[in-house]
Order: sequence, then C-alpha cells, then structure tokens
Amino acid sequence: MAASKCTQLTAALSRQLLDSIDCVLFDCDGVIWRGDQAIPGAPEVISSLKKNGKRVFFVTNNSTKTRQMYADKLGKLGFDATADEVFGTVYCSAVYLKNVCKLDGKVYLIGSNAMRQELEDVGIRPVGVGPDPVSGVQKDWANVPLDKEVQAVLVSFDEHFSYMKLNRALQYLCNPDCQFVGTNTDTRLPLEGGKAVPGTGCLLRAVETAAQRQAQVVGKPSNFMFECVASQLGLDLERCLMVGDRLDTDIMLGSNCGLKTLLTLTGVSTVAEAEANQKSECPHQQKMKEVRRVL
Repeated sequence: MAASKCTQLTAALSRQLLDSIDCVLFDCDGVIWRGDQAIPGAPEVISSLKKNGKRVFFVTNNSTKTRQMYADKLGKLGFDATADEVFGTVYCSAVYLKNVCKLDGKVYLIGSNAMRQELEDVGIRPVGVGPDPVSGVQKDWANVPLDKEVQAVLVSFDEHFSYMKLNRALQYLCNPDCQFVGTNTDTRLPLEGGKAVPGTGCLLRAVETAAQRQAQVVGKPSNFMFECVASQLGLDLERCLMVGDRLDTDIMLGSNCGLKTLLTLTGVSTVAEAEANQKSECPHQQKMKEVRRVL
C-alpha cells in the first residue's frame, strides 16, 4: 500500500489493512466522539480490534484533561480503555520536560489544572496556573517579579490567558537558557453546529511573537507524540495505523513517522481537501495524504 495513494476503504481493503497492523492510534474528538456523544459504532470498533489482538491507544492534542480524566470519559461513553492507553499533550509534555529537557527546576505554565497535575506527577513544579490580572504601568510590567527557579515556559490551553501571562512568559524567555515548549498548534477548536473557539495555537503564537522565539511543539504532528507512545510500549511503526479526522495533525503525524493513516471524514477534514493535497506540488501538503479513507 503506497503511502501516497488516497483510496476509499472497502471490505477487501479493510481486511488487508487489518492484517498489516498490530496497533491502532486513535484521535478522539471528531473520531470516536463528538462533544459528549460517542460516534455511532465507535465503541464496537474499539472492542472488536482488541478482541482480534490489536493494541489500541488514544492520542489527543487536548491539553485540558489528564490521562485518567480521558479514561473516565472513554468509560462513560462505552469504550473499553484504561488511562495507560491514553497519550495526550498534557502527559506527553510532562514526559518531554522530564526526559528530554532534563528539567530539575520549575516551569512557568500557561495552562490548566490538569496540566499542573501531570507535571507534578513526574516531579516537575509548575507555577502560574490561574488568573494573572494586570496592575501597575508598563515599567512595572517589564520588571514583574520572576521565580528564579523557573527553567522553562510551557504553553498549553489556558482559559485565563491574559496580557500579564503573555508578558510574564516574555520576561522568562528573555533568558536564552529558559526552555520553551508548546503542547500543540491547533488554532481552532471545532464545536457542534459549525461553531469554533480559539485553540492553543493562538496562545502559543502570541508568546512566540512576543518572545521572538519558536517553541518546541510536543503534540501532533510532532514526531515526539508517537515517540512517546512507541518508546514506552515497543511499537513497530511499520505495523501501526493512525486514525484521525484532521489532515494537518493526525495524518501529518502518520506521514512524519512513517505510519499507515486513515481519515475518518467524521470531523474536520474532507475528501476534497485530501485530494487537493494529493495533487499539490507543495511538500507540506504532500504529507497530508491518507493511505485509506472511510466514509
């Protein structure tokens, strides 16, 4: 099955595809559920895969929930899953800071309580969670008190994102030795009824612009997202399938890592977009092509 071929999934191809894989990585939002409702048939698919000896993992860019919170939601919606099978940017960012950055100090966190919990679970001390209102004048902002033990800035989804948080991140990142990590670059979070709200990518771009530095991104389509799973579980990338609804994150991750890929058409990206990418001469768009798509 050539990685560049875009093909609609049929019964015959389904069997061929299943025989060629041992592991399936599923995105969550728009793939196995929408909001608080499981996509019809999704729990049965997960159960069937496991009964047939396939290993199943859930890989999400959502940075507002811990692994256990995701496992609880999966169980509530009828999926057979455990926290150890969930790899979100919350957990993977904590692993990245601990194992790759070798962080032994504190991290300035633009993020949620879930992100704080995962960091604390690996022994990293986060500061900055919660509201940070503006006070004083510009001179005060430029000399805002900083924690001398902070060795990194981590940007994830934060409902309390503010000018002062942006400023404080800038002040930390003026130190070239301060590491800079972002959970993901998703610019919009799709909602039911065609609505959307700004995503983490908007916050991360603001910090990058202010600091005049580029963050190391952990989430899809970064290779680290798959490496975090594979390194812990000994996966063979040639026998892994990435299932997702977004070409620019899920399918791109699969392309970056040499995985088989499947676009579900239940969420963000469409067949027309996939076919346009296949015909494009742009190297970036060329990577956003799925091996198999399913209606």
